[in-house]
Amino acid sequence: MTPTDAKRPLQLNDNGQLRHFLSLDGLPRALLTEILDTADSFLEVGARAVKKVPLLRGKTVCNVFFENSTRTRTTFELAAKRLSADVITLNVSTSSTSKGETLTDTLRNLEAMAADMFVVRHADSGAAHFIAEHVCPDVAVINGGDGRHAHPTQGMLDMLTIRRHKGAFEKLSVAIVGDILHSRVARSNMLALKTLGCPDIRVIGPKTLLPVGLEQYGVSVYHDMNEGLRDVDVVIMLRLQRERMQGGLLPSEGEFYRLYGLTTQRMALAKPDAIVMHPGPINRGVEIESAVADGAQSVILNQVTYGIAIRMAVLSMAMSGQTAQRQLEQEYIAEEQN
Repeated sequence: MTPTDAKRPLQLNDNGQLRHFLSLDGLPRALLTEILDTADSFLEVGARAVKKVPLLRGKTVCNVFFENSTRTRTTFELAAKRLSADVITLNVSTSSTSKGETLTDTLRNLEAMAADMFVVRHADSGAAHFIAEHVCPDVAVINGGDGRHAHPTQGMLDMLTIRRHKGAFEKLSVAIVGDILHSRVARSNMLALKTLGCPDIRVIGPKTLLPVGLEQYGVSVYHDMNEGLRDVDVVIMLRLQRERMQGGLLPSEGEFYRLYGLTTQRMALAKPDAIVMHPGPINRGVEIESAVADGAQSVILNQVTYGIAIRMAVLSMAMSGQTAQRQLEQEYIAEEQN
């Protein structure tokens, strides 16, 4: 243990470099900007005939998905392979944990595979933090989404999408619409937007789908869709997460669409050059009209492309931060012995 271990945030090494990527909460603006800039540099890799760079050659990335997700899993796999890493993907939800194995036992078995990085997706909030706290020191942990808590790479790919289409954040109005209560994406987006200097963050939804304490994120809350969308630059629609809902939070999907669905008419209330985003998968006719999802203002497919670049950036930066931390600790030990 180095002298600064007690004070250093779990996600950062002693030099303030990324070591794990668990949440956007508490990360400095400079680091978020570095992630965006690094991702920008990786975008051109996807346009090459040979879509590979050697940054993680010889490293093993283990995708550990306790919860299903085709889009997130696939883009993490692509990102790791484009960095020349060896990739193992385990759908743990259908194997060990379903047979009664604890999270700690699963972790120890994964460590025995000598992986250098775990990408973890879990239905329980805090699972990625738990793993990062208990994993052996040489392994980096990336949160691929945990419960209602955080989805930091989705948050950052959304920020990259906004920056590439709208420029700087300091003059933007951004509306986040729908099921805020169950959305880890919404939390990550609110944190990122606030950190990056967005002055007008609007949250729109029915009272039953808005959590208590939203004010701490520095957002304005709207229950009227038309009022909330007026003159915004960016509209981020969220999926209704029926699988996480308990009780009668909504009268019906049809009623939700009537009040909060993004239609062509409602989109006209935003600025003429406003963009439309959605983390996917889209429920057409529930959250968004097909004409909007497929229209000229939609950047939903761009988000997928940018997601690969963001995940390449996070994987490479976390691995670099882990390597730097090991060197720092070796130097510290050497000094102690002299």
